[in-house]
Amino acid sequence: MIDEEKKTTTGHYEQLLEILGKKYIRSKIESPFDFITIASQGVNAKVIINFRNHFDIPRSYAAELLNVSEPTIYRWIRNNKKLDRNYSVLLFELADLFLYGSEVFESRLNFFKWLELPNTALGGLEPKELLEIPGGIAKVKELLGRIEHGVYS
Repeated sequence: MIDEEKKTTTGHYEQLLEILGKKYIRSKIESPFDFITIASQGVNAKVIINFRNHFDIPRSYAAELLNVSEPTIYRWIRNNKKLDRNYSVLLFELADLFLYGSEVFESRLNFFKWLELPNTALGGLEPKELLEIPGGIAKVKELLGRIEHGVYS
């Protein structure tokens, strides 16, 4: 399922750091709690470009996920803005989820297809519907963990 190098927590977070950009995030990530610490220090909005490019996400979808307008993202990047802590944490959580999902499904394409399928474990909702609500990312990540370990989901 998940290759051995990526399977380690350290390998996963190193890859997450590569995706978002070591140029903009100079701290080491060892757990999701580091998302908060790093976000509190300020994260350059250009990590959104790295996130979008790595996962091949259009600006419109990134804006939807962050619950802001496309022009807002454009302005943040153009002005070299530091993201507010909550936006930074959300971006870390989304990138972490997308990386994990791609590992579980062994393909980014398969993971993104799965995000759009109604799921009985989510009351018939599509996993992507949960990404924009409080606690939704954690619920989707929990479901991925169940899938990874072969628990009926």
